[in-house]
Amino acid sequence: MTEKMKTKRSNEEMIAFRKKHFLPTAYLYHKDPIHLVKAQGQYVYDNEGKRYLDAIGGIICISAGHNHPKIKKGMMEMLERDQIQHTSLLYLSEPAVDAAEKLLKEAPAGLDRVSFTNSGSEANELAFMAARNATGETMVINLRHSYHGGTSGTLAHCGHHTWRFKAQPVTQATSAMEPNCYRCPFGKERSSCALECAKNVETTIQTTTHGKIAAFIAEPVMGVGGFISPPPEYFHEVAKIVHNYGGKYISDEVQTGAGRCGGRFLLTTELGIDADMVTMAKGFGNGAAIGACLMKTEVAEKMAGKLYFNTFAADPYQVLQAKLTMDIIEEEGLIENAKVMGGLLKDGLTQMIKKYPLIGDVRGRGLLLGAELVKDPKTKAYAAEECVQFMDLCKEAGLLLGKGGLMGNVVRIAPPISITKDQVNFMLETMDRAFATVEKTRTK
Repeated sequence: MTEKMKTKRSNEEMIAFRKKHFLPTAYLYHKDPIHLVKAQGQYVYDNEGKRYLDAIGGIICISAGHNHPKIKKGMMEMLERDQIQHTSLLYLSEPAVDAAEKLLKEAPAGLDRVSFTNSGSEANELAFMAARNATGETMVINLRHSYHGGTSGTLAHCGHHTWRFKAQPVTQATSAMEPNCYRCPFGKERSSCALECAKNVETTIQTTTHGKIAAFIAEPVMGVGGFISPPPEYFHEVAKIVHNYGGKYISDEVQTGAGRCGGRFLLTTELGIDADMVTMAKGFGNGAAIGACLMKTEVAEKMAGKLYFNTFAADPYQVLQAKLTMDIIEEEGLIENAKVMGGLLKDGLTQMIKKYPLIGDVRGRGLLLGAELVKDPKTKAYAAEECVQFMDLCKEAGLLLGKGGLMGNVVRIAPPISITKDQVNFMLETMDRAFATVEKTRTK
């Protein structure tokens, strides 16, 4: 416990205010919501002074750790120099060039143009617009169970009914089958399948479009969908299909990027995906409101003659945080750390499958891991209530986790990639005890 923080409002007052004045679409994790007021490194603290290991990072936004000293120092120096807080790209801006130069060094081969945005949603909207403009086509293929943002255009490509609205436009959007090896929509086993999920992208084009497309968009690991991790060869096959039908391949790395998956800064590069555009946000700015869209020159040049403008994109303070985050990830070896710590976590969780029938599948890459909970390992019935119970038990023990999946039954684990071995051991011990408690409750 740390010192209790004085706040103007009680938790009950804030909950009441939210119910009355916030949108009813905003929900809270946990039956007894917590008020987080302080953070340092891998930990966050509530207003009662209780410390929690943050293993979801503000929905996978914290990569280098909360309030990293290097980022704090850089921000304070900018303020002390009275450096301009807002200047659009209508003027020259060195911080924007510095961040872009650093990011382009991490870009997959051939992607040499970059545009900053305020979020992953905006980055994907830009990618859609660029693809449609470059190809002269309008149809974009997405995947069932996918999620690409909360704006109108991106929600049209959302594979979850819970996120879609009645008025959500779905024209020029069509969905291919999800590449989920645990719940294969074709009833196949990974060891003997013929990548029917990849071939379904071609079938989708042939049966739901006029034979030409603007783009295909996919996450290398499907985030909101429950950290579904397709086999690498899936992406190679799909990229060939997309390009054969005239489309541009958009790799959505909003959640997978910034070294989180433990191989390269971008998973697209590690997997060798032949992408025309890569979008990113979240961990890219270590929590700052910044995203980016990388693209090939041949795509970017097709936009010449039109105006594209984003008021707050590339603001000095946001791009500084992105640049410093990239520096920290490189200097502190955090990509390798994500690989090693992620391996320990995944191995530990996989071992728990033998003890707890509740755990149906453990999947993901690096420190982007998911544990799908099921009521029965044979029927694979969704264990959504048990997932909530498990998360509450972990919260009480000082561990914050997320959840996802169409039915809300996948525990999402994504701590800062600066996490230590001792902290990984704490996570595994805490989750082990929580799983044991849930299993006892189920058997009563």
